[in-house]
Amino acid sequence: MIESKEDTEHGSASLDSVLGFHIRLAHGTVYRHFSETFASLGLTQKQVSTLWLVAENPGIAQSELGNRLRMDRATAMSIVSRMQERDYLWRERCPADGRKQLLHLTEAGRAALGEAKTCIEEHERWLKSRFTSDEVKKLVEMLARIHE
Repeated sequence: MIESKEDTEHGSASLDSVLGFHIRLAHGTVYRHFSETFASLGLTQKQVSTLWLVAENPGIAQSELGNRLRMDRATAMSIVSRMQERDYLWRERCPADGRKQLLHLTEAGRAALGEAKTCIEEHERWLKSRFTSDEVKKLVEMLARIHE
């Protein structure tokens, strides 16, 4: 338990009772494991999500990708540019609206996503091993209430 003398003296709750603190600790642990699992691929969570979303939605507009992944325009553009530099995806101008960039995976992008999905399976096994199936469903439901 994390508690300071000041907390006890002033009657305030200990840090252990702060939900946001536990969410931050859990996020840090999950992120570290993800980073270790993906180190050999040289991909970040956002890059993997980008590849996955483009694979599921060939021709998705770059702006829609940013919206779906909750990234600002500059971040989405930067990630797409990095993925294009690595020959994982390519852009084309939208025939109906020349301002839009449509995204497609390359063969190298499909291969990288395949490797990433294998890493995700390993990461998910590690994470889910801490819970029962019912607890996983409930946790996803509860977390969705925060981010939706």
